[in-house]
Amino acid sequence: MPASDANNNLCSAQYIREVMVSAGVTFKKGYGQNFLINPVVPKKTADAAAKSGAPCALEIGPGIGALTAELCARFERVVAVEIDETLIPILNKTLASYDNVTIIKGDFLDVDIKAISREIFGGKNYAVCANLPYYITSPIIMKLLEAKDPSMLSITLMVQSEVATRLTASPGTSDYGAITVAVSYYGRARRLFSVSPGSFMPQPKVSSAVISIELYKKGQYPVNPKDEELMFALMRAAFGKRRKMLINALTSASLPKRYGSGVKITKEIAKAAVELANVDPSVRGETLSISQFAALSDALCDIISPKL
Repeated sequence: MPASDANNNLCSAQYIREVMVSAGVTFKKGYGQNFLINPVVPKKTADAAAKSGAPCALEIGPGIGALTAELCARFERVVAVEIDETLIPILNKTLASYDNVTIIKGDFLDVDIKAISREIFGGKNYAVCANLPYYITSPIIMKLLEAKDPSMLSITLMVQSEVATRLTASPGTSDYGAITVAVSYYGRARRLFSVSPGSFMPQPKVSSAVISIELYKKGQYPVNPKDEELMFALMRAAFGKRRKMLINALTSASLPKRYGSGVKITKEIAKAAVELANVDPSVRGETLSISQFAALSDALCDIISPKL
């Protein structure tokens, strides 16, 4: 069904003020609330999410429903998770004309994604779409990725511009980090378009960008590490000590609990793992690709597993 012209009201600064005043609601800085007042942005964002071909959509933080309405016009079924209970009555009003949306009140970090997929979407494929609060972007992205729900096809997010740069950075650059490598393991990230501060109310002090992560299907990951948890532990260590050479950084890694408290990565073990993985021992971790991190963790796994 086509989006109605009424959707543009949801991006009207005057309408937003009126509906919030009438409901006795104010913007909550603690939730990172910045509502869109540029109607082009939610349309383009929803269009990007719809390219996945999924029949359902999961939105995080609908606000007063500007993006939600556009998603409802493009998907068979939409679920929107909102942490601010004072916005629920507003959403019930602004989305009253749509019968294909379910509003869930709660903190997305506490939500069971697979339960939504199973119980509301009925196991159908879905796309994730959201205008994320800047302060909690990384935890939400990792929760989505680590869910490993085969029904989740893509993630389309509006994030802080510098975060978008970080998510799509190349190895060896200053923006390349642990989150970059993690995302590259689960899917292919692309920067779609920029969004100016003037597109929001209240106006943030930074620019934003919309990014898309096309998720890999099971069995199509770029690498297949022997111990996925160990691989991520090495990533965190490498980027946590990014000024140190790789061998020295690895000694700070916190191994998964199953390896036991008595097993530590000594400098000698780190050196042996680096040599076995055919990685230059003088490099810093920030230069390694996902393939190199996988090779390194596999080598380390072979070395320390006999010590269990």
